[in-house]
Amino acid sequence: MSAYRLHCVGESGNAYKVALMLEFCEYEWEPVFVDFFGGETRSAAYRSEINPFGEVPVLEIEGERIAQSGAILTHLAERSGKFGGQDEKQRLAILGWLLFDNHKFTSYYATLRWMVGLMKTGDPAVIDFLTKRALSAFSIVDKHLANRSFLVGDELTIADLSLVGYQYYEEDTGIDHSAFPNIQAWKRRIASLPRWKHPYDLMPRGFKGG
Repeated sequence: MSAYRLHCVGESGNAYKVALMLEFCEYEWEPVFVDFFGGETRSAAYRSEINPFGEVPVLEIEGERIAQSGAILTHLAERSGKFGGQDEKQRLAILGWLLFDNHKFTSYYATLRWMVGLMKTGDPAVIDFLTKRALSAFSIVDKHLANRSFLVGDELTIADLSLVGYQYYEEDTGIDHSAFPNIQAWKRRIASLPRWKHPYDLMPRGFKGG
């Protein structure tokens, strides 16, 4: 059994953030498939034994479980001494991006992807709201990346891994990603790093829909 076991499903960009961090840290790890689309995370057993939040990812380390991608990334950065920032100023900047990601960048876009890209359903007013919010968040990040390679400092950090989590999926969400050239260049920059892999090459897929 690997020292690190990631409870995940391939379609989860939040799980992908952690999987990519494990790869970049060169840790030996294994995915533990969670039947998210079959309702496993909503089961009493999952919520009592794996994660009371009823979500993925969950990372097992030596028998202990950690939930929430931001918390897991922070823990792994501290444990490995990698991708956590060079000083207190950078660490606070990273925390700011993690919170922004959770509140605006990933949250709106991931929900939009779920409704439009995967489920292909939803109230048009809700979709319009999510689209506008996602576009606003994308514009902020694209502007920030105009004259820099990574979000904080000159090197990859967990801020990049957090925000990039949903950016490699190809479902049509109605957003024109080419309108954000700096984000596209940033994605390619991260994908060119050693040990980068696509989410479906790291984690088993679960979606059986159209």
